[in-house]
Amino acid sequence: MIEELYNKYFHDVYLYLKSLCKNDSLAEELTQETFFKAMKSLDQFKGDSDVRVWLCQIAKFSFYDYCRKKKLHTDIDISEYAMDTGVSIEATLEDADTAQRIHIILHNMQDPYKEVFTLRVFGELSFKQIASLFGKTENWAAVTFHRAKQKIMHAIQNN
Repeated sequence: MIEELYNKYFHDVYLYLKSLCKNDSLAEELTQETFFKAMKSLDQFKGDSDVRVWLCQIAKFSFYDYCRKKKLHTDIDISEYAMDTGVSIEATLEDADTAQRIHIILHNMQDPYKEVFTLRVFGELSFKQIASLFGKTENWAAVTFHRAKQKIMHAIQNN
């Protein structure tokens, strides 16, 4: 069963971790660790959430453990992000100054906005999956994500 999960979700977990750590080799290493931990605790998975959500939770905690051990501060990189605004982020990021401002905005954004934004954009999780992670409603996840986007766009427009 773990081999099936690995084949089906490796890419999703890898992309999620890459969005968190911004390092290909570290993301690959943490993805391997995530599936190893999942294999060890597969019997504890109750099935009350999506498997991808469960794996991303394990991945997130693996990343946080890595950061704690290395005494690193987590940061969010928006370089590969495409906002749901109809505007291509590539066009927005062509301007290096705008890209830098977006990095700063995300770096300074408070949780849960930062984490919901990251899970939605980088983890490519649905609002239902994000809600499950936080123990909240799907509507809460959608509203939180929308507010995070508004904060980013407002900060860009006012600078």
